[in-house]
Amino acid sequence: MNRFKFALIVFPILAAAAQAVGEPPAAVVPGPRLVAWQDAGKFVGQQVTVQGRIVQARNIGNLCFLNFDVGRSFTAVVRKENYKNFPKSPDLMYGGKIVQITGRIGVFRGKPELEVLNPSAVRIIEKEEPVSSQPTSQPSNGRPRVFDGTVTVATYNVLNLFDEHNDPYREDEGTPRKPDDQLRCLAASIRAVDADVLCVQEVENRDVVESFARGMLFDMGYRDVISFESNDVRGIECGVLSRFPVGPVTSHRFRDFDDGDGGTARFRRDLLQVRIEPPGHEAFDVFVVHLKSKRGDAESSNKDRMGEAHAIQAVLGGILKSDPSARFLICGDFNDTWGSAPIKTIIGDGPTRLVDFMSDLPAGSVSYNRAPHAEVIDFIFFSPALAKGYVPKSYRVQDGSVSTSGSDHNPVIAQFKVDRVNGTSK
Repeated sequence: MNRFKFALIVFPILAAAAQAVGEPPAAVVPGPRLVAWQDAGKFVGQQVTVQGRIVQARNIGNLCFLNFDVGRSFTAVVRKENYKNFPKSPDLMYGGKIVQITGRIGVFRGKPELEVLNPSAVRIIEKEEPVSSQPTSQPSNGRPRVFDGTVTVATYNVLNLFDEHNDPYREDEGTPRKPDDQLRCLAASIRAVDADVLCVQEVENRDVVESFARGMLFDMGYRDVISFESNDVRGIECGVLSRFPVGPVTSHRFRDFDDGDGGTARFRRDLLQVRIEPPGHEAFDVFVVHLKSKRGDAESSNKDRMGEAHAIQAVLGGILKSDPSARFLICGDFNDTWGSAPIKTIIGDGPTRLVDFMSDLPAGSVSYNRAPHAEVIDFIFFSPALAKGYVPKSYRVQDGSVSTSGSDHNPVIAQFKVDRVNGTSK
């Protein structure tokens, strides 16, 4: 039983009992704010009760839509897996009715929506009641949004951030929608990281990432969300969420390189390159990778990672040969351990060698958290110029698990300072 229904049942009983013994009634805890459906977009991320008439109800099999207007500017959605909770199809129960639906407002493809899990969240009424039109102050994660030149960057494989819709051009049928409990845990984990630039792997597409960010990270300040189509047959992509303005974005997914057998290959996912432009400060590039996992044939998967590692080093080493002062970092799920041949290849050697801060990690740190293979396979490496601004001891891993953070990877985090554009530190 949800808290709202519990309150509706229990508090009147307590009040009546108190009056019967001559005591004043207990104070009733107010329920969620009642708002008009037209104002739902003002309350994204908040628990409210939305009121209005269902003017169009439609069950398409996997989803049942309860639309408050024909333009679908606000919709309540019931998923197929929750049909069993209703005595009959929700479109037959609520079509044409004036309702009050309680839940947390999310966003899907830029429009507010509310997911309905069971009938207890819906109340049919005869006529509309007075509503609130102004949103309450939204919660904050507590960090002041004043940029002092210190950037927090994190990389996070978020474990199958997929929606329920089948992409006919991808083999995503075996990947279900990410469960709600994992989404909530993932959002809490990201809030704890509080990264200015969050690099993600294993996401389905930009729309899914943006919907998640707007619905569950609405107050985190992520103004730009980037994710490009990859070469992966399942469709998983790399992405970036940034509080800072984003400049040019480059996908290296069409780059051909030696596959180790005399043929050519391409990145299984991508080598995504994003220019980050902090206001008033020097820009830097972020490269995001997700290399082939070790599942299946070990020799074949290692050959794939080695091919991608050589291609990555060709890109990054080429940049540093042309401009030794280039500011960039590369991060992601490398699917290999510290000291392995692919990692050594990516880091390189000589004047173009990337900089690592692995010595700052406490003993026992793991970024892949599933036993028995718990180990560090996610990394952040810096160009020499960007490494000069590294904040000592900031390189770390935030512990978690699928049950506590919604992912089988832990985020890896680092901080560094960037100079003001006039060349002096703030």
